[in-house]
Amino acid sequence: MTKISGIFAATMSVLNSDLSLNVEKTIDHAEKLIDNGCHGTAIFGSTGQSQLISISEKIDLLNKLSKSKYKDKHLIGTGLNSLSETINFMKIAKSLNFDKFLIMPPAYYKYGDNEVIEFYSRIIKSIQDCKIILYNFEKLSGYRFSIDCINKLVNKFPNQIVGVKDSSYNLFENLKIKNFSIFPGSELKLLKGLELGCSGIITATCNVTAAMSRKVYDDFHSGKKQSINKKLCDVRGAFDKYNLISGLHSFFSLEDENYKNILPPLSLLNKNDEKELIENLKKLNFTNNSSMAA
Repeated sequence: MTKISGIFAATMSVLNSDLSLNVEKTIDHAEKLIDNGCHGTAIFGSTGQSQLISISEKIDLLNKLSKSKYKDKHLIGTGLNSLSETINFMKIAKSLNFDKFLIMPPAYYKYGDNEVIEFYSRIIKSIQDCKIILYNFEKLSGYRFSIDCINKLVNKFPNQIVGVKDSSYNLFENLKIKNFSIFPGSELKLLKGLELGCSGIITATCNVTAAMSRKVYDDFHSGKKQSINKKLCDVRGAFDKYNLISGLHSFFSLEDENYKNILPPLSLLNKNDEKELIENLKKLNFTNNSSMAA
């Protein structure tokens, strides 16, 4: 089995003025990220507002994405609390030949490792031919994966549980599993993670840092001296001062008004924060044009 590795953007969803999903623009955005350096994207992660988008719209996108020249480069996020809806959505994705998924445990309810193992066991019992990247983000789900839980899941399902996106950052420094992909959720952790044996990153801000993140990744693997990692981290730091989804949509909306459309209760940055973000990025010599430069 080929290990999943590289630079992945948690890609954005582009909406119409009536807040319906603009399928074509969403796919185009994801493909541009790959053209600009990403090895792939995570479709319908938290950055893509997955929890707020209807299942019917998600299915519509999958049908069109299945015809993309980059269809094999996408991880499909489920973004659903319901076990049965998660399984049904995965079955539809599987029918379109998608088999790599990014799955977070359900939000809101309190539970522990045993319940998480049961959740993923139920999924894999229904869909055995799949590859699952666990999504570790306590801030969103209320649950934080333990190393013990991941070891148990991998031992139980070595062919299905193939990696983890670590946005809680309690795993990437200490989790060691052979042929298992570990993706910190920030560019700030990219170089350190690579030095520790991690597989790359899956991050929201790769929507704007694709080219720089790819250069850090490639330079590390080719043994070249790092020349852009500080700027990469500074750009991430500029966005980290705000809600990432709000900041990214505000940033892209300066060039394309479609990005002003965002699903409540999310919102764009207020004008003062938007101005501050853009000014801070300009100080780093980083603009819309540089973000999409190959």
